[in-house]
Amino acid sequence: MNKKASLLLVPALALGAAVMTSAPAFAATPTADSGSASYQATLGALNGSGASGTVMIMVNGDQATVTENVTGLAATFNGSAYPHVQHIHIGGGSCPTASADKNGDGIVDTVEGQPSYGKIGATLSTSGDTSPAAGTDLKVAGMGSSFTYNRTFTLDAATAASLKAGTASVVVHGLDPATLSATAQGEKSNLVPSLPLAATSPALCGTLVASQMDMPSGAAQTGGGGTSNGAADTGLLALGGGLVAAAGATVLVRRRVLARN
Repeated sequence: MNKKASLLLVPALALGAAVMTSAPAFAATPTADSGSASYQATLGALNGSGASGTVMIMVNGDQATVTENVTGLAATFNGSAYPHVQHIHIGGGSCPTASADKNGDGIVDTVEGQPSYGKIGATLSTSGDTSPAAGTDLKVAGMGSSFTYNRTFTLDAATAASLKAGTASVVVHGLDPATLSATAQGEKSNLVPSLPLAATSPALCGTLVASQMDMPSGAAQTGGGGTSNGAADTGLLALGGGLVAAAGATVLVRRRVLARN
């Protein structure tokens, strides 16, 4: 082979190899169907509690990370920090209004609120069990008038399905007995009869909706060399096309050189 032709051919082969080895970067770009999602809710006061809060649930596979901040709840119960049991309720997808108070005692109790927010899907306990069985365990409840909750736990299929369907809500329970009507102050909880009605009645509620934070900005760039930038993808494809064209031109030059020889 003519020396000049050889020198022209080698760069073309090297550039072609560069295009081929860059292909896996495109294959490694994450897709939107990654099994992760996020949901959020603003918690509004029920039963005149005056409380407020926010909650975010990040789901990755069957793992849910719940981050919550609440303030303005009842502060003490029997001389100690007030235990506020809280849950992800499923199947309802809304928070009750005052019209849910069917017995006219001025309080929408937990049972009266269930047609709106549904049954317990998961207990937001501070430790241990997160199933509905832990729903009234005061020892693992959020404590005091204000608290931050952050915990990762396994999400069951029913709760995961309710989140996706938009029928899940977070409900925080526990009212200051002094804010209840005289009738309600004398009533017992319809969940735990040994407790007063105030202890288990809902104080905060918020319907969980899909968040726009499902994928952090630039996440694709940390997922194996891919990119979510359309312009960058176009540029790389154009570069690949240019390299292939250059290789073809070099082969043509080689043929002409050989023809002259």
